[in-house]
Amino acid sequence: MLLRINLILLVAFALGMFAISLIVTATLQENATREVLAQAGLMMDSAAAIRFYTETEIGPLLGDKLASAFRPQSVPFYAATQNFLTLHKKHPEYSYKEATLNPTNPRDRATDWEADIVQRFRNDSGTRQVSGIRDTPMGRSLYLARPIRVDAGCLGCHSLPSAAPATMLARYGSDNGFGWQPNEVVGAQIVSVPFDSAQSSAGRVRRDVLIAIAAMLAGVWLVINASLYVLVIRPVRRIARIADQVSLGDTAAADFPSGGGPEVAALSTAFNRMRKSLDKALRMLGG
Repeated sequence: MLLRINLILLVAFALGMFAISLIVTATLQENATREVLAQAGLMMDSAAAIRFYTETEIGPLLGDKLASAFRPQSVPFYAATQNFLTLHKKHPEYSYKEATLNPTNPRDRATDWEADIVQRFRNDSGTRQVSGIRDTPMGRSLYLARPIRVDAGCLGCHSLPSAAPATMLARYGSDNGFGWQPNEVVGAQIVSVPFDSAQSSAGRVRRDVLIAIAAMLAGVWLVINASLYVLVIRPVRRIARIADQVSLGDTAAADFPSGGGPEVAALSTAFNRMRKSLDKALRMLGG
């Protein structure tokens, strides 16, 4: 009996652990992704703040000096990229790029996977943000991308070479970075942040949670087995042994035990009454 109950408990606990494992894994995976996306969003907002500051504070200060020498520090794209390049030196797993299909600065040219993201924004003007996970030499990385649209401030340098500052042409030439159209998606801001570390943390939490649940289930199993043995198995075995003695005519057999659970105690009481009735009946027949 105890073996069958344990087999049932084992199957139930195994199914429960499997279901809990699926739920915990999905929840932790979702939390890890949300956490990494929050980091990427913070980096993206920091880049936007740098661009705005450069456009409103630095650009006006350097605007008059563009006639004598081109100052890339006045370009919001350049300022944001340079800021995160400094961060990238200390934390190479984090990166920021303003990937452009037709950039003035060759370093901003989109790679194949970045160009696919830009093309996605160009094909669907309603898309404001995309994210995903990709494998890199440093491990899995989560990227967050937002489109770069041409505004009025961009057209002064990127519409036609003839409209661009001569100092910019002298620095970068007139072959790239021109022909941009108003409100056209020409690139994407792409932030990449490490994903493996968040997954590793989620894996450790999952392991600890499952170990704790397994320990709890093991404790429940021990309590159930101990309770069954004390309240049911042991009293029933004693009842069966005494009943066997009585059936063989042993009148000196002990009374049926009254211990165990209420049901077992009631069964013992009933057996004791039945035994007394049988003894009276046998005495009457013998008399």
